[in-house]
Amino acid sequence: MNFLFTGKPLPLFFYKDHLQIIAKSTSSTAKIRSPATFMAPEDAVVVVNGLNFEQRHGKERVRVARVWRTKGGRHFIVEWSVGISLLSDCVAAYVSDDNSDIVATDTMKNTVYAKAKECSDQTSVEDFAIFLAKHFTLYYNQVTTTIVKIAEKSWERVSVNGQPHNHGFKLGSEKHTTEVIFKKSGVLQVSSGIEELSLLKTTQSGFERFHRDKYTALPETRERILATEVSALWRYSFDSLYDIPKNQGYFTETYLDVKKVLVDTFFGPPKEGVYSPSVQYTLYEMAKNVLSRFQVISSVKLKMPNLHFLPVNISTKDNQSIVKFEDDVYLPTDEPHGSIEASLSRFSSKL
Repeated sequence: MNFLFTGKPLPLFFYKDHLQIIAKSTSSTAKIRSPATFMAPEDAVVVVNGLNFEQRHGKERVRVARVWRTKGGRHFIVEWSVGISLLSDCVAAYVSDDNSDIVATDTMKNTVYAKAKECSDQTSVEDFAIFLAKHFTLYYNQVTTTIVKIAEKSWERVSVNGQPHNHGFKLGSEKHTTEVIFKKSGVLQVSSGIEELSLLKTTQSGFERFHRDKYTALPETRERILATEVSALWRYSFDSLYDIPKNQGYFTETYLDVKKVLVDTFFGPPKEGVYSPSVQYTLYEMAKNVLSRFQVISSVKLKMPNLHFLPVNISTKDNQSIVKFEDDVYLPTDEPHGSIEASLSRFSSKL
């Protein structure tokens, strides 16, 4: 078999404080490879018998919950669904029946639980993803890049008789997500996001002056319900471990602040609101306000389906007004629905 790595060579050792970990991964029980076999994910292509070949493997939907208990009896809980993807030098497993370089996906699953146990202090979903990505990339000599994706359920503390409960929680709707990519070269990419953020306003929305042709039946309106389920993803400008803020609650606080900007822009002031001439216009305003408010965010991507609430008019030949629509009775639908998405980034950013 003829293997030719077309990726750019990367140095084997990168951080002084990780020399011991890397040395462990290159012990007598592991194969020691030339640094020339390491490559960035965009260059992770090998030529096998004259054909380009690219591969990765990992573990998906590793579910883990972590509880932290304070001395005062207050509990904190997170529930995560973890996905791990490794770009590694294990081509031989595909082409020559040699599994010696494969990090078993069961090992990845066990590592998630072991690393969750090591988090003695309350940890954000982003910090945990960085922790995992750093481990897999530096612990295993054959791993060149780790991609970690995590979705966190929104368990919210309940109040009883006006007092926050020490150990009682209810499940919210939206999910807090993150994606971390960490390369052997030390390059780091951190993104955060929101999924399933359901928003609706009953007025201050319309849709007019759109293109019409012989297939168009939709009437123009300046009064409609605007409903959507926001998916947002924003990328931080950090590009190495050393750039990560030391503040323990940084990522959680930023997530909550970004969510507030998105929601506030969608609704506008509490009394009068803000008019939306289209989902597209509102989406752009939301993305623009995020970049304006947070200089540390280099790009933001939004997906906002238009979930239609259709006016209800019911009549018969004998009764013309069984139900006469007066901006009051609607039929909620979620399919088919409009699909609107866009990204906004600074000139120096790569989405």
